Amino acid sequence: MKKILISYASYGGGHLSAAKNIKEYIEENYTDTQVILFDFMKYINKVIDKVGVRTYSEINKNLPWLWGKIYYHTQEPIFERIFSLSNKILSYKLARIFRLEKPDIIISTHFFSGHICSILKKNGKINSKLATVITDYGKDPYNEWISGHEYMDYIFVAHSGIKKTLIKKGVDENKIFDTGIPVSSKFLVKYDKKEILNLFNFSENKKNILFFGGGEMGLGKSKTIDIFDTIVKEHPEFQIIVVAGKNESLKKSFEEIVNKYNLKNSVKILGFTDKIPELMHISDVVFTKPGGLTTTECLVSNLPIIIINPIPGQETENADFLENSGCGIWLRKNDNISDLLNIILNDSNKLFNMKVNASLIAKPNSTKDICNIIMC
Repeated sequence: MKKILISYASYGGGHLSAAKNIKEYIEENYTDTQVILFDFMKYINKVIDKVGVRTYSEINKNLPWLWGKIYYHTQEPIFERIFSLSNKILSYKLARIFRLEKPDIIISTHFFSGHICSILKKNGKINSKLATVITDYGKDPYNEWISGHEYMDYIFVAHSGIKKTLIKKGVDENKIFDTGIPVSSKFLVKYDKKEILNLFNFSENKKNILFFGGGEMGLGKSKTIDIFDTIVKEHPEFQIIVVAGKNESLKKSFEEIVNKYNLKNSVKILGFTDKIPELMHISDVVFTKPGGLTTTECLVSNLPIIIINPIPGQETENADFLENSGCGIWLRKNDNISDLLNIILNDSNKLFNMKVNASLIAKPNSTKDICNIIMC
């Protein structure tokens, strides 16, 4: 039996989602395998993990500019040396579980995990094959993703531009695969659009907007509310589904706006939902922050993306990639929301071209391709 350990961390939902998508595919398509999902930071120290997750969330919620500073400053050589030292210390505890489980393959969907595993392999503590899945679209990914790349066997990236950058940085091109970021098979299903629209009492003759409000972190709440208010007020020709996630305060603000304009029939506000694939399937355009996994899901669903409130750092780089690829438009801080939305939403040709461009860069078989390479 082949044992696969998939290592992630709970700093943002994307790392876990990528891990789950790979686990799901292997279990459904390969026999004689055991797949273990493993939160490496929680295993190393629950207190450190809890403080780290809370700090990450609070910084991005209240001081996003600070996260941008941290993100870029920690790319400097002095921080690489600090990370190497701290990860070496953390590796001692991880070595215990690897000795116990004896995995044949370790797949890392978080950069610290990949680096720590490479340290263990360098020091002869493990002999597992190592795979790293980079979960962002910026052409020059965070340096920690490839720290210890000499000891990694596979590095999976979102597109060929990242591969070219990594080769320039000295990574063996035979280890790099531009498969795309792993996506759930649920996004590849052809749903019955009429049936889903009927759940919301929506017409088949109108276009639909899917609006992500920021979820738990509530990023850029005032800007998000302004954008939503403008859409509802000035574009009643659209039907809108809003996903507020677990953010009850934001959900209440959305509901107040809907009540103000008396548009309950054409605007539906949801909290947490596991029906995102179905909602993307019926939508004509999506408003969202550009996390790596959400971006992947939008591209696979061939959705034009209106980018709101990206976290400085990896998400602003994702936003740049989407704009440069012609499938996304970034609503920036000082933009006139009303004017820009009028240009976008009133131009069917523009939305169609964005949809085509999304389909051209989407990699719907990403999870299959990643697993086939690893499992061969």
